[in-house]
Amino acid sequence: MYVLGVETSCDETSVSVVKDGNIVLSNQVLSQIDIHQNYGGVVPEIASREHVKGVTYVFDQAIKKAGIAFKDIDLIAVTKGPGLIGSLLIGINAAKVISMNYNIPIIGVHHISGHIYANYIDHGMNFPLLALVVSGGHTELILMKEHFDFNKLGETQDDAVGEAYDKVARILDLGYPGGPAVDQLAKEGKDSLHFPRPMIHSDDYHFSFSGLKSHVINTHHNMKQRGEDICKEDFARSFQEAVTDVLVEKTIKAKNEFKVKEVIVAGGVAANSGLRQKLNERIKDVPVYFPKMAYCTDNAAMIAAAGYFQYKKHGEYDDLYINGYSRLNLERG
Repeated sequence: MYVLGVETSCDETSVSVVKDGNIVLSNQVLSQIDIHQNYGGVVPEIASREHVKGVTYVFDQAIKKAGIAFKDIDLIAVTKGPGLIGSLLIGINAAKVISMNYNIPIIGVHHISGHIYANYIDHGMNFPLLALVVSGGHTELILMKEHFDFNKLGETQDDAVGEAYDKVARILDLGYPGGPAVDQLAKEGKDSLHFPRPMIHSDDYHFSFSGLKSHVINTHHNMKQRGEDICKEDFARSFQEAVTDVLVEKTIKAKNEFKVKEVIVAGGVAANSGLRQKLNERIKDVPVYFPKMAYCTDNAAMIAAAGYFQYKKHGEYDDLYINGYSRLNLERG
């Protein structure tokens, strides 16, 4: 079964062809990072315009690299949310055109289900499993007992991990995107500032990073006002240690309570070297899987993989009235 995946939820224009849920024949990604770096973050209107400019080219390249024709596609899977509504609609409308022209059924896919199924491409899935979702806008722990069965155990009550990384990177003048820059700098520093670990010992599986972000910003401001030397490396390391301690501790707690067979990590922050190292050091009784770096950030291969299993699970297509949603519940799709 050939699935054409389409992903335009933020600032990457991506189209992929995936066979049977895990054989990636092509995965074309057109990034806009160089453009948005000038503004210190993603500008929604500019992102939408760049999607319009690049989407036809990316479709053509994905099909060409896969070595098939549009008529060979069995299903189109397109991200319907959550994300920037203007960006989402570019991908959805392009997918609709292909669907109508070649009479190919179409389904809308939740962006986070795509991040989760990025792990299936190289590792498969062994249920029950625990998914730690860490990205720019999401921090969640999700229990899965079978394919496309999402039970959210907890989520961030304010800032997501990726948002906190970007804001800390900004005060350290590290540019955009902030996550990779902070991660790289943290390797050279020490946990000398001992930032707080919010909600690390709470009885639930929720997260909160707004207070930690504010504490880091205030500490930086106060040191600067007093004329003290600021070691960016130590700030990055101290912040990263605090964040990863909380993520790992909550993950271990959920792993033990629900007796899962594996832990998977999903989302852009899955590329973080500090988080990868700490999870692998702390969890020895079950496998811990991360997607390949190419599948950590937004891409269409993960959407195609998720779409394949979404169809297998529900056996339903969407009609051509499919819409985009800036917010979307994962458990209800």
